[in-house]
Amino acid sequence: MEIEFTLNDERTTFDAGADELLVTALRREGYTGVQCGCDGGVCGASKVLVDGEARMACGMDAADAGGTEIETIEALGSQDDLHPIQQAFVDHFAVQCGFCIPGMIMQAKELLAANPDPSEREVREAIDDNVCRCTGYQKPVEAILDAAERMDGDDGASGQRSVATDGGNPTDGHERGDFDE
Repeated sequence: MEIEFTLNDERTTFDAGADELLVTALRREGYTGVQCGCDGGVCGASKVLVDGEARMACGMDAADAGGTEIETIEALGSQDDLHPIQQAFVDHFAVQCGFCIPGMIMQAKELLAANPDPSEREVREAIDDNVCRCTGYQKPVEAILDAAERMDGDDGASGQRSVATDGGNPTDGHERGDFDE
């Protein structure tokens, strides 16, 4: 089946099987920033923007993309010219293995488009369904808050927002190092 849509601001057509997932079609076409880490639409690694809304590409049939506008991480910036969200993730050491980061950045882009000045709680709620096994969530939260400032005209060089440094999951309240022995 032929599917026509706008991908990263360019009109495109993909061939896709009747039951093929959007993540599979995108990766086959070379958009490898779209990850699939759970095979079920629950980890957040496959997030793309569909008509401006963050959606998990592994939970969406490719056929449902027809007529939509899709944006992947590949549209945000380049190695030499990072988007302010990407740069903030680098500057805050919020990138470790990198697997979940494209989905988290796309979720942050949606959040900041709707709410250019989010609170720490709003950032944590926005990325709540992005599973990360490396960073402990604190650094991505700091990066998103800093990106909000950068995108509001602040170059990020002056004071960064102060956020809690518990290092835990955005909703679990555990502190880094709070392990059972």
